[in-house]
Amino acid sequence: MAKKEKKPVSFNWQGKDKSGNASKGKIDAPDVATAKALLRKQGILPGKVAKQSSISLFSKKSQPIKPLDIAQFTRQMATMMKSGVPLLQGMEIVANGVEKTKLKDMIYEIRSSVNGGQDFAKSLESHPKYFDDLFCSLVEAGEQSGALETMLDRIATYKEKVESLKAKIKKAMTYPIAVLVVGIIVSVILLLKVVPQFESIFSSFGADLPVFTQMVLNLSDLVQKYWFIMLLAVIVAGYTFTYFKRKSVKFANALDRFVLKIPVFGPILQKAALARFARTLSTTFAAGVPLVNALDSAAGASGNVVYRNAIIQIRNGVSTGQSLNNAVTMTGVFPNMAIQMIAIGEEAGSLDMMLDKVASFYEEEVDNAVDNISSLMEPFIMVVLGTLVGGLVVAMYLPIFQLGNVV
Repeated sequence: MAKKEKKPVSFNWQGKDKSGNASKGKIDAPDVATAKALLRKQGILPGKVAKQSSISLFSKKSQPIKPLDIAQFTRQMATMMKSGVPLLQGMEIVANGVEKTKLKDMIYEIRSSVNGGQDFAKSLESHPKYFDDLFCSLVEAGEQSGALETMLDRIATYKEKVESLKAKIKKAMTYPIAVLVVGIIVSVILLLKVVPQFESIFSSFGADLPVFTQMVLNLSDLVQKYWFIMLLAVIVAGYTFTYFKRKSVKFANALDRFVLKIPVFGPILQKAALARFARTLSTTFAAGVPLVNALDSAAGASGNVVYRNAIIQIRNGVSTGQSLNNAVTMTGVFPNMAIQMIAIGEEAGSLDMMLDKVASFYEEEVDNAVDNISSLMEPFIMVVLGTLVGGLVVAMYLPIFQLGNVV
């Protein structure tokens, strides 16, 4: 068994170059001795070589590994191997170009495992948080068929499409929510700091205030007295929602069903689930994975309990000898366009290609829907902000306008 490699770390160095001029920089090496040897090979006479200090919490290098990082790693490995670079050397090149320390360490751990005789797929399985069963199964199929570079390219495309779809959904959801939250925060600040100033002025009028103004003043008094309790209630509600979403299967399933019924956003989430289903099934089926196993992977990647249950129903139908087209139709969840494309793919023997086209169609539909929502939400958001902030301003100036009329 090969000797386990030491993980490279970063060293800051100071020394002199070939001309005798002072020089400094950074170099990655397993230890100080190796770092000095590498510097000498570069024509540097090393003086001080010290391990780089710990990374700041807010440094880019200390950031966690994200799914997009895994997609980029897969794409880089596919490109390396297609260019004829061996697997071990490719991982070393990719790791040296990575800025995130956690990702760099993980790549070196995988490389060390492969160098020790472990299969690439098995080495990836030791990091289940970043490489799921679908990813590892596809890599294993690529290794066994001798077409790992082609499989990595296919996985990279799949991951990129999925992450792009997630980003579009996130964009559609976060923009209006963020603006609405800002509007509420501004309104609370006005109720806490601005409205009380007007209240002291109105007390000297000696006349009855308009009903709308009195309502705002009462609301301001309520917020001033109980703002801490209100804030605590919001935090508790947010924590409770997150807790039950993670711990309660029934609550998470009910939430999945509810979001599909939300106007405007519901259809987007449905199309996103259809795109994930078609993209996953296309990728796995094209990789030679049996249809029943491919449907298992598609169910896990659907992202919504309604479609997950429907895909499980399809899998059960297919496993008993039913055609995919009939099994999909029986669920009553999938649209006619998707069903017809699947039927054509089955008849023509090109199911993976048809599913790829279905996925591309719904991904484009999501993209267009998100763009339309962004355009339509802007006037709606302006109305909401105008009602929140403008309403408070009007309420404060109504007594002044009435006083002017009286005078």
